[in-house]
Amino acid sequence: MISARRATVDDADELVRLRGVLFGIDDDSDEQGWRDTARRILLRRLAEPEPSMAGFVVDQPGADGRLAACAVGILEERLGGPRNPRGRVGYMFNVATDPGHRRRGCARACTSALIEWFRNQGAGLVDLRASEDGLPLYTSQGFVRTADPAMRLTLPRA
Repeated sequence: MISARRATVDDADELVRLRGVLFGIDDDSDEQGWRDTARRILLRRLAEPEPSMAGFVVDQPGADGRLAACAVGILEERLGGPRNPRGRVGYMFNVATDPGHRRRGCARACTSALIEWFRNQGAGLVDLRASEDGLPLYTSQGFVRTADPAMRLTLPRA
């Protein structure tokens, strides 16, 4: 059985590498500076004494410091409502598996550990955006499509 462990600041570079894999970027290019920004955010947020961000990872066997998979999430506090009285909501993202380690249960171990972390933090809901490839995993864990359409506004840089 594959088990995930809690990510630490020492995993930041690998979490960023797997984020690149998620976006289909196999090299270390960073034209827009997103890798450096992501690394700085991870270093800060994963080191918080009472973190509102957590990551769970599976190490590559026999490859010191390399990750096979990861899942990262943030805990938000919104206004409570009938479906979620406490207002605590988890948002799961950055679920990625190294191509050489897919279909082995690594992502499932990471997402399951993250869901449990959300539960322990008092979250009543967990949201995510799923790719077609990820749908079977997420639906098997109880996620369902919502009726609310997602919308996005991209703001120009100030």
